[in-house]
Amino acid sequence: MANTWKIYMLAVVSFLVGTSEFIIAGILDKVAGSIGVSVSAAGQLMTVFSLAYAFGTPVLMAATARLERRKLLLYSLAIFVIGNGIAVALPGFGFLIGSRIILALSTGVFVVTALTVASKLAPEGKQGSAIATLVMGFSTSLIIGVPLGRLVASAYDWKLIFGGIGLLGLLAILVIAFTIPRTDGEEPVPLRKQLALLKEPRIAVALTLTFFWIVGYSIVYTYISPFLLTVTGMSEKVVSAGLFAFGVASLIGSKVGGFSTDKWGVPRTLVGGMLLHAAALILISLAAQSPALVFPLLMLWSFSAWSSGPTQQYNLITLAPEASGIMLSLNTSVLQLAMAAGAGIGGIVVEQASLTTLSWIGAAAVVIAAGIAAASLGRSRARSTSTRELEERNLQKTGA
Repeated sequence: MANTWKIYMLAVVSFLVGTSEFIIAGILDKVAGSIGVSVSAAGQLMTVFSLAYAFGTPVLMAATARLERRKLLLYSLAIFVIGNGIAVALPGFGFLIGSRIILALSTGVFVVTALTVASKLAPEGKQGSAIATLVMGFSTSLIIGVPLGRLVASAYDWKLIFGGIGLLGLLAILVIAFTIPRTDGEEPVPLRKQLALLKEPRIAVALTLTFFWIVGYSIVYTYISPFLLTVTGMSEKVVSAGLFAFGVASLIGSKVGGFSTDKWGVPRTLVGGMLLHAAALILISLAAQSPALVFPLLMLWSFSAWSSGPTQQYNLITLAPEASGIMLSLNTSVLQLAMAAGAGIGGIVVEQASLTTLSWIGAAAVVIAAGIAAASLGRSRARSTSTRELEERNLQKTGA
């Protein structure tokens, strides 16, 4: 009980680093206009962030595995503050790309380390709840951080957001330095061993599912602010309200996804959620001109997309229970790669076609993910059924 508040404090800092990741989607048009680049070019700020996160985090975590965990939290936050400082102080698109790379690496190291520290601070049997608290802190940045950032960027200047995050980062360094106890590092898991899991066909297929699901989500989410402003014709205030509603629906979706996995199992929850996700994206495209229709459809999209998160994580852990940490790390890297691919593909679509085309392509990617889920989970269920029948026949023969 004594450590519960420390876990919540780590969750608050996770909210801060989560806001620095997601905020670009909320202010994309402001950034593009301010630095004189197209919306599709500005969208590549998300591509760069995700690529740096996907490739950099596993390497840095392996390199710093033996380092005392509190020190690693402090070092990552110090670099995080520098990344925000670059976004505020140095002009031009090149420096902003550099800032996104620094923020991605520091965010990745902080999040993974904070999850480890939280699980060690938690009492026996409560590690899952501690990790869920941290994940909730990170995802709450969608509910509060992104819409709040949109309001600040509309009223003042988008650089103020990164200045504020940087100052709060300095405060977070002080709080962690004085409250989080020392925690020993661990034996590093070689990258070779981490990547060896990819040779297992079931795991490779499950991670391919993650890739297509997140590509479909990212293609649309990266350009959601320009879409709502120019295609749907929403005002600045309504866009901020829409982003807030999107965040709330994501939290509800995560909770319902976890509940549904326990009650109805992985196949139904995953396939059903992804088909609803694809349908919501198609409906957004069809109703694009009507703010009154798009607003609730945004919530339906967010709810269905985020419902798949806890289900897919549980699915991956069951595929390799003895290497659950590595599985979740691989899934995070694939997820970030998919975010990068989605932002990149979305940029090409915006340049070559239009913003309204985005949701159709996003829906197609999610349908592919649903097909992979249905095929792979159906096959594994058939395999487990035939194994069970074989065992029952053997028992009957033995009994006879």
